[in-house]
Formats: sequence, structure tokens, C-alpha cells
Amino acid sequence: MATNSRSTLSTAEARRETVIASAIEVFGKTGYLGTPIAAVATHADISTAYVFKLFPGKEGLFVAALERCFDLIEQALETGAGAGTDHTPDGILDAMGDAYADLIGDRSLLMLQVHAQSAADVPEIGEARRHGLARVTRFAQSRSGASDDAVQRFIAFGQLCHLIVTTGIDGETADWARLLTAGIRHP
Repeated sequence: MATNSRSTLSTAEARRETVIASAIEVFGKTGYLGTPIAAVATHADISTAYVFKLFPGKEGLFVAALERCFDLIEQALETGAGAGTDHTPDGILDAMGDAYADLIGDRSLLMLQVHAQSAADVPEIGEARRHGLARVTRFAQSRSGASDDAVQRFIAFGQLCHLIVTTGIDGETADWARLLTAGIRHP
């Protein structure tokens, strides 16, 4: 009987992972308010009832997707920091920034963050967003050894990247757009 429990747990965990991956993509397209759990279930090819068994509600599912997003961000920053050749604090932050730019090439991750910002008045989502931002900030600071000012600029540039991508101004030739996009790369 213990084998069946392990098998069921394994299947439940696999389905949970599938649902979270689907939630990132679906919430990234239609946002928190515009996405019923049934849409995530359909995308994951799992029944809505089973999604509710895995996650007690839409807030919990969105928070799980957002937490996974921050996990992926932290992993990308670590990969970037490890791959960089300039081991100064600024060099490490630059390498992390490049890795983040590559990561948000997956627009679902970027848009999930944008939708989380728009749904931050939902207490669970606001708290998850703050927790994720705290994680990323602390990680960038501890991994790079950079000053507080440098880490603040790093986070600010990440938010500027979001703005550039979501407004579609990368490649714009107007002076104001070139000013905002100067030195920022987007895959």
C-alpha cells in the first residue's frame, strides 16, 4: 500500500507542476481577474475539480505561479552571476541583468509579474509579490556584493525593462524612446 501512496503523491506532484506551468502561461495572457480556474485546467488538460483539489482557490493558484516565477528569476540570476567573466559587484549585476533579459524572453513570466502588480490589492497576491521582490533584492545584493545604490539601480532597470517590453518601445526611433531604451537589451 505504501507504493500506491508514493505513486499517487508522485502523480499529484507531477500534475501540480503541470498546473503551475499552465497557470503561468494562462494568467500571463489574461491576468488574474480575467482568468477562471477552468481556463488553467483546460490548458493543463486536467479537470477543474482536480485543480481545486491541488489549490484551494484562484488566489492560491496565482500565488503558486508567482512564486514559481520568482524561483525562476532567482535561478536565472544565479546562472548569470556564475557565467559572468567580470567578478566585480557591478559586473555580477550586469551578468544577472543579461540573464534576466533572456528569462523574460518568455513573455508569460514577464506578463505574470505585470498582472501580479495589477492585482496587488488582493492581499495574498500583494504579499507574494512583496516576498518575491524581497527575495530577488536580497539575492542580488548578497550574490553580487554590490552597494545598496547599485542594487536599487539593478531592480529599477528590471522594472524599466518591463515597461519597455510591455509598451513595445524597443526599437522606437523617437528621442524619448531611445533615451529610455539606451543600453538595455531585450531578446
